[in-house]
Parts: sequence; structure tokens; C-alpha cells
Amino acid sequence: MIPNPAAQKYRNLIASIVILTVAVIVPQRSFMSAGEQQNVIHQLRIYEIFDINKKAFHDRFRDHAMRIMAKYDFKIVATWESKKDNRTEFVYLLEWPDEETMNDRWEKFLRDQEWIKIKKETGEVNGPLVGEIQARTLYLTDYSPHKTLAK
Repeated sequence: MIPNPAAQKYRNLIASIVILTVAVIVPQRSFMSAGEQQNVIHQLRIYEIFDINKKAFHDRFRDHAMRIMAKYDFKIVATWESKKDNRTEFVYLLEWPDEETMNDRWEKFLRDQEWIKIKKETGEVNGPLVGEIQARTLYLTDYSPHKTLAK
């Protein structure tokens, strides 16, 4: 059978359109995924805590703050205790989808009536559990080995 030149041109045109479409759509989808992940931010929180009542602080954070934070979609990546200049610090890392969510969830958490009550009660029993608080919002670099840290 002799190939029809018009049919061959039509097949080549269709194949070219399919190839171009794939070449345009696939990178855009990859770019959107990368862009979405770039929105992920982390927040480093550093609390000065006091050796005299640090057990009460850890009990409150572990048993109450983490539970209430979970209600507001806080993703706690890790928690640490450190010493710096004769000062004990509680350090933790949060992961957020974006800055707007981070600000919204903190506002809701800090207004949570159960949390307000627990802070008041534990403060009355144990004295102040937290001194200075530092918070830093961390933005991933484009060459960061990991885009998300929380599971």
C-alpha cells in the first residue's frame, strides 16, 4: 500500500500537537508543585524556662499545649531543651503551609479558653513557667535538601 501524503502530514501534525501539549503541561504541573512546597515555612520558638519549675513547664506543654495546638493544626516537628549562658531554654520547631495560616492559628490558640484557664491555673500553682520568648519565621532556600520536615 502506498502512503497517502496528505494523511501522513495529518498524522505528523497531530503527533506534533500532542508532543507540544505534553511539553507545555508537564513542566507547568511540576512548577506548580514546586511552588506549592516553597510556601511551607517553619517557625523556631525559644522559651526561657526556669530550672526551679521546668518539670511543671514540660508537663504543661506536653499534656496541654500540644493537645490544644493540635486542635488548631499546629505541626510540631521537634522539641528540645538547651542551655545558653546559664539559662535553660525550651526550643521547638513548627511547620506551617504559609504565613497567613501561621498567624491565624496562633491567634486562635492564644484565645482558646481552655488554654487561657490552664495557663492561669499552672501559673498560680508554680509561679511563672516562661520568661523571654523568641520566635523566628524560617523560609526555605531553593537549595534546601528538604522542603518539609513534618510527617
